[in-house]
Amino acid sequence: MGRHSATPVPGATPSERAAVVRRPAVSPPVRRRAAQAPLRSARVVEASRPSARRQPILPLLGFCASFAFVAASLVNPLAGAQATTATTGGAAALVAPGQSFSVDAAVQATAASRDAYEITQYVPPAPVVTEEPEADEAEATAGATAAPEKKKSSAAPAAGTPDPGSAKAIAADIVASKGWGTGEYDCLVALWQKESSWNVYAYNPSGAYGIPQALPGSKMASAGADWQTNPATQITWGLGYIQGRYGTPCGAWAHSKANNWY
Repeated sequence: MGRHSATPVPGATPSERAAVVRRPAVSPPVRRRAAQAPLRSARVVEASRPSARRQPILPLLGFCASFAFVAASLVNPLAGAQATTATTGGAAALVAPGQSFSVDAAVQATAASRDAYEITQYVPPAPVVTEEPEADEAEATAGATAAPEKKKSSAAPAAGTPDPGSAKAIAADIVASKGWGTGEYDCLVALWQKESSWNVYAYNPSGAYGIPQALPGSKMASAGADWQTNPATQITWGLGYIQGRYGTPCGAWAHSKANNWY
């Protein structure tokens, strides 16, 4: 028979046995759990209720915080750092313990000291007034400085000693025959180096020709019929042109640098 079947009655017929109502039996653990359920729910309800002992703590904390705020408001935090007023030399200053401040009216200097340190304000000296030179004196000074600058601007780099028989050697002889110094020869070398690179056959589409770049080249025929091929003829004409228009080769060189032609 099964675990939950009813106990048969002795002497009962099969039909009476069938009529017996079977009901499940409750095991002891289930009954124990059902009995403990009300106890647990009672404990939960009791734990959820606030404790009467904890209620006075919050008012006590609030009272302590209020008392601390009021006490802090009544105390002056700057009570030990107040400065006293002292008068030194007719000037009033706030001086704290261990500090001093003074003003000297004679030299208009300010000095301050604290403990073992002292600071003095620097007073700049009075400005020095210089008189401007008169107009005539200024012009004379400007003229004196302008003359060396003009001479320096017309100077040319040293040309050195020319090769014998070259066009530059011919030009050096003609320059010396005119009484010009080495500086004039240097200016002439720089001038014609810029114009034609000392090429006898140098030709420019504008019509300029030869070492001096005569424009037109046929002008040099006045110095010789061989003006197209002879460097001496071209140099002779070129130095005559320079002397008549600019005075010296350095004068022609200065004009060439300023205007890019001569």
